[in-house]
Amino acid sequence: MPACPGDLDLLLLTVAHQRIVHREGIHFNGLRYLDLTLSAYVGESVTIRYDSRDMAEIRIWHQDTFLCRAIAPELAATSVTFKQLKAARAARRNELKKQLCAKASLAEALPADDRYAPPETVEPAQTGGQSRDPKQHRLRTYAED
Repeated sequence: MPACPGDLDLLLLTVAHQRIVHREGIHFNGLRYLDLTLSAYVGESVTIRYDSRDMAEIRIWHQDTFLCRAIAPELAATSVTFKQLKAARAARRNELKKQLCAKASLAEALPADDRYAPPETVEPAQTGGQSRDPKQHRLRTYAED
């Protein structure tokens, strides 16, 4: 038995679909579902689960992690302002920038990979000012010249 009744509700939601999060929310069954959390996942693929008897609300998972409950404003009394939406997007963008900076600093700390670098050329030993490299072409001079 789940610890709380909310967990039991999640187990009973058996209808699941894959959707892409758009700038204006998730489109499903001719309705648009919104939540501030979704603004951070624009372009991502998510799994939605819903109760077919109550289409006002859907529950959203991203990579098997519960994200939020989104509501269709046409069916519910709750609304999300544009200012709230912009703030949520900016917060997610800043979070992703921090993650990228952390990963870049880790990558810089790794030793250089020189497995595929061209081999270094070694200067031939100079004897008497002339090189003994057989590949080196020299200008031939004749006594008549």
